[in-house]
Amino acid sequence: MRDSLPIHAVNAKHERKAASAPPGRDTFGPPRSTAGSASPGTPQSTVAQPSSAIRLMLHVGFIFTGVVTTLLGPLLPFLAARWALSDDRAGMFFTAQFLGSLAGVFLTSFLLPRRGFAFTLSLSFALMAAGIIALGIGPWALGLASVALFGIGLGLNIPATNLWIAEAAPHRRAGALSILNFAWSLGAVSWPALAHFFLRSFGLRGLVTSLAACLGVLACAFILGASTSPRFSPSAAPTEAAPLRTWTHRTAFALGVLFFLYVGTETALGGWVASYAKRIPGEAGSIWLLTPSAFWGALLLGRVSSPLLLSVVTEARLMLMGLLFAAAGAIALLAARTIPGVVLGASLAGLGLASIFPILVAWLRHLLGASATRASGPMFALGSLGGAVVPWAVGIVSTRAGALQPGLAVPLIAMVVMIFLSQQKSIRAEIRAIVEKDLNHAT
Repeated sequence: MRDSLPIHAVNAKHERKAASAPPGRDTFGPPRSTAGSASPGTPQSTVAQPSSAIRLMLHVGFIFTGVVTTLLGPLLPFLAARWALSDDRAGMFFTAQFLGSLAGVFLTSFLLPRRGFAFTLSLSFALMAAGIIALGIGPWALGLASVALFGIGLGLNIPATNLWIAEAAPHRRAGALSILNFAWSLGAVSWPALAHFFLRSFGLRGLVTSLAACLGVLACAFILGASTSPRFSPSAAPTEAAPLRTWTHRTAFALGVLFFLYVGTETALGGWVASYAKRIPGEAGSIWLLTPSAFWGALLLGRVSSPLLLSVVTEARLMLMGLLFAAAGAIALLAARTIPGVVLGASLAGLGLASIFPILVAWLRHLLGASATRASGPMFALGSLGGAVVPWAVGIVSTRAGALQPGLAVPLIAMVVMIFLSQQKSIRAEIRAIVEKDLNHAT
């Protein structure tokens, strides 16, 4: 989904914290007190807080971001047939998308401190529209270029939107990010059905033209919204940026690998499941086209329930439960021999993965403190790199083995590695210590 290089974004400065904080629960600690004050000098980001209208635009925009991120899944069999591609070459569409996303993250680190959130998000939707309108025109190389172009738009959009929402809800980041990513999941789960309808009714050109038009409207809306909402303007940058928190290379490495593997795993499962279902012997018709909805629908359900679950279990425990559930789903998917079996396996995997990305972003914000907006770029970049590598690896293994089933063992292996890393005692202890320090500042 769905990210070496810093996002300098918007610099932070030291301010007095608000006298009270809403109730909530953080990673390892107990529920917070509903009141308290922090001492002067506590780091606090001065990122402009979005108005209610802009918050709505952010969530609506993220619905379309979910559509664009998962665009290739239902379309991959059609694109592969158009250019007579093997699985390893078809997998390069994912590589183009997420390498473009990686370039977008680089561009975000340049744009956010200079042009602010409004311009960055507007440009992101414009690039998505341009890339999608060109999809399916000309040779395969042009198709790869168009996918890379909307990938750049995703690379601008995803970190900027996630970080702004995280800054707007400093005392309940995991819950707020789960709601945001619920919006993303809503777009992802609806996309296969929309693709099925438009492809049958209007063809590929009608589909991409309609989607590009919606994205163009969003690009204009963010620019217009910025001109009428002073909160949407970037804050003035102080002369000194907030210092980065000190955390070990071991924890930084582990978190980077988790971002890499998570985005790669989610993209691989959501992107290849339709192709996998289409190849099941004895299955006729086009029902296979809707199988990605099972994966993204379960992800949607998990995102809805994550804030509730986080009120009774810690983020670390929820991550372990989710990864175990997702691994069970991947095993069921590999064992499936019918469309219902594919739906079951994809649903279990999606449900298990639902809470992982919001938790990772929340951990990142805790670890980086007030410098998250300018220093979280490496993690989002690694996520984009994972989205480029893991789905392509699925295609490579599939081509070498002569079947897609062995290729889908790649994301299962990635889940096992994530379980191992997330449960390392030294890493959990360091995150716990930093979160407890945040709790002390908040209360």
